[in-house]
Amino acid sequence: MQTLKVIYDTDPGVDDAMALLLLARHQRIELIGVTTVFGNADIATTTRNALYLKQKLGFAAPVAEGAGAPLVGEPDAPPTFVHGKNGLGDIDLPQITATADPRPAHQLIIDLVKANPGEVTIIAVGRMTNLERAMREAPEIVGLVRQVVVMGGAFGRNGHTGNVTPVAEANIWGDPDAADIVFGAAWPIAIAGLDVTQATVMTDAYVTELAAAAGEDGAFVRAISAFYQNFHRESAGLDGFYVHDSSAVALALHPEFYKTETGAIRVVTEGIAIGQTIIKPDGRSYPPGAWDGRPSQTIAVGVDAEAVLRFYRDTLMG
Repeated sequence: MQTLKVIYDTDPGVDDAMALLLLARHQRIELIGVTTVFGNADIATTTRNALYLKQKLGFAAPVAEGAGAPLVGEPDAPPTFVHGKNGLGDIDLPQITATADPRPAHQLIIDLVKANPGEVTIIAVGRMTNLERAMREAPEIVGLVRQVVVMGGAFGRNGHTGNVTPVAEANIWGDPDAADIVFGAAWPIAIAGLDVTQATVMTDAYVTELAAAAGEDGAFVRAISAFYQNFHRESAGLDGFYVHDSSAVALALHPEFYKTETGAIRVVTEGIAIGQTIIKPDGRSYPPGAWDGRPSQTIAVGVDAEAVLRFYRDTLMG
């Protein structure tokens, strides 16, 4: 059984924390680094949350603080109405004793990729700012990364187009310039966007069963997701919540759960459609344009949602 060496680039975040739990518990994952970025909270808060999760979940991988602002402009106000004021559903947090790696996030990414050429999968579930900086400072790492798996974007499949604007998903909208650069690099990228993450829902009954069956980890999921579930109930009428970041982990480990398409991707970086992700499908011919010369990447357009939910439950239950 092949082990994946994973760098998790994240902005914890309730769903980020649930995905990190999945990574920490899966027998095929060797978690070698966690890098933080602004997004679901400011950078100081997301880094504190990552250090709390290291302490709580007991993983040994270093945690490094990353970008606190996008490439252009200032960060938007954190979505406290989604993730709570502390970014983790306002659960009580203990004193944090874990400490951050002295390297900035982009340097940790560079160092780990160079130390493990051809072996590292980067699972990126926040803004792409750290990845852009790493590839800008050490462009050679693009050819050394095994795969980049992203939770972000929306390509209009299955009726899903955006969650912060009618056309933009939050992670891409939060730093569209970085995302456009990262998606244009010649490393293999697979994207789990809203097209599949909003087709996968953890219901209240599912979480209740998980809390009863999966011990301390199940109880943690129940506690951390209560605020998040309430947001989804009020905003979308869901009896549960969308499975965003854990879908990227599922895509990395079980691509067979997903139907995919390939093509060159661009991100709109200005105007009312800022943050929109647009794919030029392979095999389609168009006049010369902005997608020319871009590498073909992979997007998930369909999902076996029951398989994803079973995968999450089975991982936590050992």
